[in-house]
Amino acid sequence: MRQAILLVAAAIFAVAPLCAQDREIRPAENLVVDSIAKIPMVLAETAGRYGAYRAAWLADWHPERREMLISTRFGDTPQLHLVKAPEGARQQLTFFADPVGGGRFHPNGGDYIVFQKDIGGGEWFQLYRYDMKTGDVVLLTDGKSRNLMGPWSSGGDQMAYMSTRRTGKDTDIWVMNPADPKTDHLLMQFEGGGWIPLDWSPDDKKILVKEALSINETYLWLVDTATGEKTALTPRDGVAKIAYGAGKFSKDGKAIYVTTDRESEFHRLSYIDLATEQPKYLTTHIQWDVDAFDLTRDGKRIAFVTNEEGVSVLHVMDVATHTEMAVPQLPTGVLGSVRWHRNGRELGFTLTNAHGPGDC
Repeated sequence: MRQAILLVAAAIFAVAPLCAQDREIRPAENLVVDSIAKIPMVLAETAGRYGAYRAAWLADWHPERREMLISTRFGDTPQLHLVKAPEGARQQLTFFADPVGGGRFHPNGGDYIVFQKDIGGGEWFQLYRYDMKTGDVVLLTDGKSRNLMGPWSSGGDQMAYMSTRRTGKDTDIWVMNPADPKTDHLLMQFEGGGWIPLDWSPDDKKILVKEALSINETYLWLVDTATGEKTALTPRDGVAKIAYGAGKFSKDGKAIYVTTDRESEFHRLSYIDLATEQPKYLTTHIQWDVDAFDLTRDGKRIAFVTNEEGVSVLHVMDVATHTEMAVPQLPTGVLGSVRWHRNGRELGFTLTNAHGPGDC
């Protein structure tokens, strides 16, 4: 009997150190740890709520209904969710081990979504089509190259995107109708990276393309969608380095709106006439950078965001008069993903501040 008690006591003392070790963070076997204090598991569990926060980012508006497509994380990776009403429940659409990098509704009816997804963390992004009725997912690109989603055409039946498919390193512009992947074709070959399609002209005959050499030096081009020929739109004299940001065609197709630091310390919202190629600066009265903007589908209003000492300020301008319109007072924070609904009345965006990591 005494021997049995001693055996039980020995077993208890043998297990106790193991339990204590399990309450500490153990470094991986490939790490050599020297003179590093042990980290209690309870500390990691307490700190976890500060590192495992969840943000919601606006991906797109439904083209016909008052519904939002958002990106948020409920597991280990961000996925696409549909929200059908203000403060409504989120319906998860995609369920992948890899993160889904945003998505855009088909502009003509919203019957499917095109989204971008990584494979295995290697940043070899692929484009996919998600059917809203069936939930079926179809791979649109080759599954090997690196592909980045671009803008929809004005007619809503084509999408421009960037791909390294041709050489594995050069970023070319390709075009396809996502409803029919067989229409996929190379539009324009480029050397190197940094080429980004920004917008289609209203008649879909041109694509506005940005060539980014650095954060301080970029150039704008017009690419013919029938021939693939490109025409320089901004000066390249080598005298001054000019940066351009977001860009969109005007509703009549005679000009483009773009953010630029041309002739200024700040990025200003500008209107460039395509006939004269001369800019007209619309926000000279604001001595802050314009970070982002969006134009309504009817071309009557522009919403833009300025960065004022690290805080975002929303502005809405009437295109005809270039006068600002009154906007509601918003909570202090940083705005992103600014996007008009097709109805031209409602503006969606993501707001991040001290009270939340990101809400739509």
